[in-house]
Amino acid sequence: MNTYNWYSQLYKPSWAPPSWLFGPVWTVLYAIIAVSFGTVFYKVYTKQIPWLVAVPFVLNLVFNALFTPLQFGLKNNLLASVDIVLVLGTLVWALWAIWPHARWVTYVNIPYVLWVSFATVLQFTITYLNR
Repeated sequence: MNTYNWYSQLYKPSWAPPSWLFGPVWTVLYAIIAVSFGTVFYKVYTKQIPWLVAVPFVLNLVFNALFTPLQFGLKNNLLASVDIVLVLGTLVWALWAIWPHARWVTYVNIPYVLWVSFATVLQFTITYLNR
């Protein structure tokens, strides 16, 4: 409850989505991530693609997992801003790396790229407004 109160009191841009929207969006995105990233890890495990292709996928999962503790645990907008850039960067890298091996993984992750791009702009705006 303390985290909700903290976040609800931050200055946010008028175009920020309502809080209730984040849960459904991430539920869909995590399903996409589970299937597509799982496929990449399986293909690496079965030696269908080089293990180096999986590196940005692993890093993306790590940075994605760090966002909530940084933003809502530490309540640190600046660290969350740095982290969301790393999420976006590793995602673009991952989709570029998998393109020659499984193009469908890139296509299916377009909603993830769009949401993280939007979230990056939103996080930077929130960080700026609450400096």
